[in-house]
Amino acid sequence: MNSYKEIIDLSQEIYEGMPVFKDLPQVKMEIHNSHEEWSGIKNPIKKTPAVHKLELGEHTGTHVDAINHMAKEYEGQSIDKMPLSMFYTEGICLDFSHKTFKELIEVEDIIEACKIEKVEIKKGDTVLLYTDHYRKYFDRDNWGNGPGVSIAAARWLGEQGISAFGVETMCPGVPKVSNKQVHHVCGELGFTHYENLINLHLLIGKGRFRFIGLPLRIRGGTGSPIRAVAVFE
Repeated sequence: MNSYKEIIDLSQEIYEGMPVFKDLPQVKMEIHNSHEEWSGIKNPIKKTPAVHKLELGEHTGTHVDAINHMAKEYEGQSIDKMPLSMFYTEGICLDFSHKTFKELIEVEDIIEACKIEKVEIKKGDTVLLYTDHYRKYFDRDNWGNGPGVSIAAARWLGEQGISAFGVETMCPGVPKVSNKQVHHVCGELGFTHYENLINLHLLIGKGRFRFIGLPLRIRGGTGSPIRAVAVFE
């Protein structure tokens, strides 16, 4: 008998032509083997997929960054070396839907959001930051202009001993303002972040949950697409 009450999917679909960050690999998807081919049917009117061929980067869609992605000095700390306990944690979600384009989420904003949600950040948590940017702007002109955490906020979160934080946007900080430095802080303090999460509005006001965001076991990987979920038990 299942012990959970609800599982909420926090993951984007992966499909050809989907938005990716800057110069990352574009997603390509094609039928590699068809059922018609396997059945020996020549020149079929329609091919039904038996196996797809996928071409995509490690940082496609809803994904987690490995420590070795954060900066050159963390070479070797790849996704396959990171403990699974980092990706299977308790979680909370905080509401920053009032933030506008390229606006920073500061330490005081996080503290205030915790008070409003009546939750506290605990060691080992995954802290999800809801901005509603996905629902409003995904695959539109302003998709790349979302809010992000400040350098100080990233450091403060890391100092709380969290496993990770997660955002709806394509990057955790604001590009050319805090994003590169936020990555460096994660590497320095040994925690990570998730990008391109969805459905965070469904977590607001519900308190704590089980967060699961297990990566693929990519040898030497700098990150991995994940199927992120929030489980309410």
